[in-house]
Amino acid sequence: MNGLRYVYAVCRPLGAPLQADLPGVAGDPPRLLAHHGLVAVVSRVPERDFAEEPLRRHLEDLDWLTDTARAHQQVIDALTAVGTPLPLRLATVFRDDSGVRVMMEEREDDFRRTLDRLEGRVEWGVKVYVEPEAQEPAPAVTKPASGRDYLMQRRRRAQAHEDTWQRAEGFAGRLHTTLAARADASRLHPPQNPALSKATGQNVLNAAYLVPRAESEEFVEIVDRTKDEEPGMRVELTGPWAAYSFVEAAGQTGTPGDRAATQAPAGGAGGAGEGEGA
Repeated sequence: MNGLRYVYAVCRPLGAPLQADLPGVAGDPPRLLAHHGLVAVVSRVPERDFAEEPLRRHLEDLDWLTDTARAHQQVIDALTAVGTPLPLRLATVFRDDSGVRVMMEEREDDFRRTLDRLEGRVEWGVKVYVEPEAQEPAPAVTKPASGRDYLMQRRRRAQAHEDTWQRAEGFAGRLHTTLAARADASRLHPPQNPALSKATGQNVLNAAYLVPRAESEEFVEIVDRTKDEEPGMRVELTGPWAAYSFVEAAGQTGTPGDRAATQAPAGGAGGAGEGEGA
């Protein structure tokens, strides 16, 4: 088979087939490459786009990168519906099937341990935002009569802002403690930059939780109950995702002759691939 091999994930044999019409990266449907009881999910991609030099250029093209990430994520989502994938980084590419098998053999023990830990579990993302109106205290009704009044108004606004942030951090901390107790593992990601995420409000909690599938409904209900608990705070839930936040860098080995490129992490609950993934 001509072309390079794009690897989405490693998993154990699937309990059900992938959907027949699932498109993959570069339009090539994913197929399963078995090796020692593990399965790599791969597509064929053209060298003109995915060899090291053209790929480096493409990764600076936002439209191309968005289309590739979307196709990658569609495959990961389909795998998550029928099994427990260990997702690899966006644009993990090998020269041929042999290169993929070498990678799987080199990382076999790591893959098996990670798959054991993730089996039957999915990732949920939870974010808490301070709404814009909660961040800005109400303007003074009367114009300050003196410099002293002006300074007092400024102090009151600063204190109101500080009170809002303390309330937000307390709410986010309590929520995280509650959810972490209901999860097998949790990860706190850095707050998202609103200029990049385009979300309104200020992000004060950006967390991921590894939850057994069988307990996901209860986990979602707990989050839903908090959504109107604290005025001025917005709680967002995303998922279920493959466990991006709970997978150490995997599939990053291989000889230079085998691996064409390993680039640009796919997102998870704290990143760009989060349906928005780890």
